[in-house]
Amino acid sequence: MDYSLSEELEMIRTMVRDFASEEVAPTAALRDEEERFDHHLFEMMGELGLTGILVPELYGGLGSDALTNCLVLEELARACASTGYTLFVHSGLACAAISMFGSAEQKKLFLVPMGNGQKLGAYAWSEHAQTAKASGVVLHTKALRDGDDYVLQGTNFFVSNAEEADVYVVFASTGNDSTSHESSAFIIEKGTPGFILSKKERKLGLRGSPSLSIELVDCRIPVANRLGEEGEGDRIALQSLESACSGIAALAVGLAQAAMDVSIGYAKTRKQFGKPIAQQQAIAFKLANMATQIEAARLLTYQAAWRESQGGVGAAYVNLFAGDTAMAVAIEAVQIHGGYGYTKAFPVERYMRDAKMLQMVEATMDEQRRAIARLVKRT
Repeated sequence: MDYSLSEELEMIRTMVRDFASEEVAPTAALRDEEERFDHHLFEMMGELGLTGILVPELYGGLGSDALTNCLVLEELARACASTGYTLFVHSGLACAAISMFGSAEQKKLFLVPMGNGQKLGAYAWSEHAQTAKASGVVLHTKALRDGDDYVLQGTNFFVSNAEEADVYVVFASTGNDSTSHESSAFIIEKGTPGFILSKKERKLGLRGSPSLSIELVDCRIPVANRLGEEGEGDRIALQSLESACSGIAALAVGLAQAAMDVSIGYAKTRKQFGKPIAQQQAIAFKLANMATQIEAARLLTYQAAWRESQGGVGAAYVNLFAGDTAMAVAIEAVQIHGGYGYTKAFPVERYMRDAKMLQMVEATMDEQRRAIARLVKRT
């Protein structure tokens, strides 16, 4: 079994690492403080081809596989988890959903500008009032057919990229009653009448990737903008989330690596009892454990990406392990920095906040464990 990366993948990783260290990292703390995303960074990623990394070549993208995507997200998260997450939502969710289920006309109209960085994508699935049922989720945002249009009413919460996005993949119930699980997906462009950007969430982490609420008030969408067939919403959501499974894990690995990198640098320069604390066994053992956890999470993530590239899907244990690793490493990084770790003088407090969000953005840890338990029971 060959674990080495090809020369092409090594070149891509080096290119993204240089871009991230020179353009993304220097202003990461400021964007976190101001709770904003720099759209210029997205445009620069478009020039490098990163915004279309999962977009088919037929529509102007790179048509790369999941492993390439993981390498890109890992390096971006190493500089700024928020920037990496913005790209994940854009390419791994919004672009992926349109690529898998869109018509040829939809792909030409939306994927081309999304792939080249002219338009940013968002993905609207969450609702405060959505009701979990054994057979699915009841969405309280409604889409009623009216001739050649759908009229959407409702509110979606925690929509990442909403503030800056141009194209939104939005899910709504198209069932006949309040308990129906039938949902459908729609492509909505910013500026559509009745499409309103609302409350901005004040988040603990990933603050450089703002999340807003979206209100749909008599929002009229042409049938041509329905993604897939009516009633396919659950399948579209499930497949797009499964296809992006390794992406969240890659973000967690990159963040954990950043936390260890800065901890090593600090431990080499901070002195106690006449020598750098890196030479103290207690600190050295912490660094050793951090390195071991990160390497295990990285290999598990790359394996999941390989499986996705072979037509399989990622598994919950990938996100669970990588997320737990990022959180554990970030906490240890704060410990190594002592009192300074609790201040904004060093980035480790941001890493810890971002790590917690990466444990929750796709599913909570308990939900991941339930999914793993179901798999285990079937084997």
